[in-house]
Amino acid sequence: MCGIIGVVGYNDVNTEIINGLTTLQHRGQDSAGLVTFDGNFHLKKGSGSVGTVFKNINLNSVRGNYGLGHVRYSTIGSTDEVDAQPIAVNYPFGIAMVHNGNVINFVELRKKLYEEHHRLLDTSNDVALILYTFASILEGKDLKNLKVNDIFDTVEEVQKNVKGAFSAITIIANRGFLAFTDPYGIRPLVMGRKYTDQGVVYAFASESTTFDYLGYELVRDLKPGEMLFVDKNRNIHTRIGKTKKQAFCVFEYIYFAREDSVIHDRLVASERVRMGRKLAETFDRSGLKPDIIIDVPNSAYFFASAMAETMGVPYRRGLAKNHHMGRSFITPNQKEREKMVKQKLNPIRDIVKGRKVAVVDDSIVRGTTSKHIVQLLRDYGAKKVYFVSAAPPIKHPCIYGIDMSVKKEILASHYNSDEIAKFIGADAVIYQNLDDIKELYKDLPICHACFSGEYPTGITNELLDEIEQEKLGSNRV
Repeated sequence: MCGIIGVVGYNDVNTEIINGLTTLQHRGQDSAGLVTFDGNFHLKKGSGSVGTVFKNINLNSVRGNYGLGHVRYSTIGSTDEVDAQPIAVNYPFGIAMVHNGNVINFVELRKKLYEEHHRLLDTSNDVALILYTFASILEGKDLKNLKVNDIFDTVEEVQKNVKGAFSAITIIANRGFLAFTDPYGIRPLVMGRKYTDQGVVYAFASESTTFDYLGYELVRDLKPGEMLFVDKNRNIHTRIGKTKKQAFCVFEYIYFAREDSVIHDRLVASERVRMGRKLAETFDRSGLKPDIIIDVPNSAYFFASAMAETMGVPYRRGLAKNHHMGRSFITPNQKEREKMVKQKLNPIRDIVKGRKVAVVDDSIVRGTTSKHIVQLLRDYGAKKVYFVSAAPPIKHPCIYGIDMSVKKEILASHYNSDEIAKFIGADAVIYQNLDDIKELYKDLPICHACFSGEYPTGITNELLDEIEQEKLGSNRV
């Protein structure tokens, strides 16, 4: 999972890109990067947060009125600086790209690029596969008379060859600005615009909250398989390429996206309220009677408050959070996750002491956070602890860009809810019902593969094993 932004402006867009990346920091902490174009590409990227990478940047070194930005946490490839995005190539002419998602036929594509196009990748980042595939196909076009349809035909070939989830933004030197999505629309990509004295400025980002901060109006989401090109005269060209049935990642609403973002015309906060009401119905059927309902800050607030309101049980903020810590879910390894969890949450004793507490979190994956929270609440005097997951049981690896690629880490792959309750030390574990999630999104086809094992792109056991081995080889377990 990553965060991407691209801007087609008239003046230098470097500060616009950097400021936009700060609104997407929750989507990746491993690295950050920026590329601008003013007749030449100017690239700055490195390991760490946006603030770390750009702390001492000389803005004159990254001038340009076209720009791309990226924050990353890796699911394929290393966390080394060489694998940070953006990535650029100089053939058939300058092309730079960022993407959000995960390529699942990584090994096959890497081999094909070498054998058919003699391209040897110097990075393990899967955006390179998309970029090199795009460049190799484009190279076969009439470059002196390149038309928009030639670019769109090239993207369509990429969509046919690259399997997985991808939302990409691309600068094609002296030609224009390109954005495109995978045939299923698994990962979000939204378009914004604002009007200036020089004319209209266009922007693309993973989430609409970026536009709120930068002063853009939200235009719309890109559709599954859509290609959108902004030419040198700021004309917009669009075409729908290779498409399949839409399968938008529902985990964006559950956990990853910010609550103030609007994706597919749905405010994330409102989606979490709807899920919280369904949680209340499920919890009621358990026969358990909590005294209070609390949340694990910050993504679980709307689940917990809506659940409490529906059940008529008091909601309280029972856990204080150290906001200077990152997101433990996307921390590279288990030891670091455990350390971070211990540092970032602390119960408020007078709120939990002597009470039966229902604590709501967005999900249970590895159980690291859940187990520690339960123990903290007991240490601070909670009479009973019921752990509530706003997500259904996660039973299968996500192969589309969320860090669940190693099945042995996923608790619900191996244990039922009673066994998980015992493992994390809770009196009970209550999960969201998958059928309720499907009902909530009957008008927006979603990907729920991590819950159901139904992968929209199709998958074989051999490919799952291959993805897991690639994951293990990147030392992120």
